[in-house]
Amino acid sequence: HTHTCIMHTHTCIMHTHTCIMQGGKFPDKISVGIEIREKVASYVDQRIKALRTENKDTNGFQNIGVVRTNAMKCIANFFKKGCLEKLFFCFADPHFKAKNHRRRCINRNSLSEFGYILKEGGLLYVVTDVKELQDWQLNLLDAHPLFEKLDESEEKGDACWPLIFQSSEEASKVARNEGNKYGAIYRRISLQASLDKQAKVTG
Repeated sequence: HTHTCIMHTHTCIMHTHTCIMQGGKFPDKISVGIEIREKVASYVDQRIKALRTENKDTNGFQNIGVVRTNAMKCIANFFKKGCLEKLFFCFADPHFKAKNHRRRCINRNSLSEFGYILKEGGLLYVVTDVKELQDWQLNLLDAHPLFEKLDESEEKGDACWPLIFQSSEEASKVARNEGNKYGAIYRRISLQASLDKQAKVTG
């Protein structure tokens, strides 16, 4: 399954449970959760409807929704070039077997699509409790010409940084089990910055 989150200047897509917390914290953004599993998508949809009913006096939670689809296969069909502000991958399936690594949300092919739909300066967030998966994700992101990692101070100063560690059921499970969480934020850089980055590598 995919745990994907995206935020646009007007529209945002994210991990389905994180979506609800983001929707409350950022009422001026539209947050949309993407989920491949029918039961989870249905559950989140019902939660959103309940929150709207509970907050009807303030018109709260009208800025969030959920879509049942495969983000890895279909995400480029939902968004045009450079329209997204943020993209989140929270506790994605690690697909431990080598033959299934191609099914991981972060892979060489998917990163190019994510770079296409993120605007220049847009941010991509990853968080997991699996160190091997985090190493895989960071290696691919570091090697991709369209992304550069934020430094530690920038990450800690980001408003969404604490949310990715706390705002999902998976995050709560890891905390209860006293497990580790590994996170990172990458910026989508301009084409010129990308060319400069590649020139430095080729030397």
